[in-house]
Amino acid sequence: MRRNAIQISVMLGAILLLPLLVLLAQETSSLLIEGQQGKTRVIQMQGKNYVEVDELARMTGGSLRFVGTQIILTLPGSGDASSQAVQSAPATPVGLSRPFLAAGIETMKEILEWHASLKNAIERDYPLSDDWFGNFRRQTQSSLKHTEALVITDMDQKALPLLVNEFTNMGTLTDKYLKISASRDYLPLDSLNNDPLEQKLLTCWQSLESMASSNRFVDDGSCQ
Repeated sequence: MRRNAIQISVMLGAILLLPLLVLLAQETSSLLIEGQQGKTRVIQMQGKNYVEVDELARMTGGSLRFVGTQIILTLPGSGDASSQAVQSAPATPVGLSRPFLAAGIETMKEILEWHASLKNAIERDYPLSDDWFGNFRRQTQSSLKHTEALVITDMDQKALPLLVNEFTNMGTLTDKYLKISASRDYLPLDSLNNDPLEQKLLTCWQSLESMASSNRFVDDGSCQ
């Protein structure tokens, strides 16, 4: 702020009073600007200090332009604001972004609760209800949409389809046993133990868990 005030005062004084200063001014001291090399004469008149605008431009590393009756002093770093904004813009984040990771973990919890409910119902020979599991499906789908809206990084974009596949596979597994339950009087209590889709679901979960903990994208095919 002090530098700007000095610059404005210097420019106005140089333009309006220079002829008079040449005739009447007296050199009293020299001007040093912190952070800059060099010095220049300071001329005092009526209790105020003035320096030549050319010398000020030289000392500050600036440049002068003449537009009509105006003298414009441009200082280093005072260029186009948009270019400065581009230069100062933060680098694009890499890895799994925190918002996406947190939402993705929450979605996986929803899927696990859904899976635990299905597994418990089969092993305890409870009747399987489409209305009951429909609630899990809708709740998890809402959580998945929230996660999708938080995609930021390239890894987020790559990881999202794997999470979608896990949701889809859970829905497929549920529909399979709802149909089996509707067509039979008895469903073996250990049905899930040897089901390939069940194993695929668990393997995908392990892959997603490893990816989240290491913050590295690795598609091993288990979530396809």
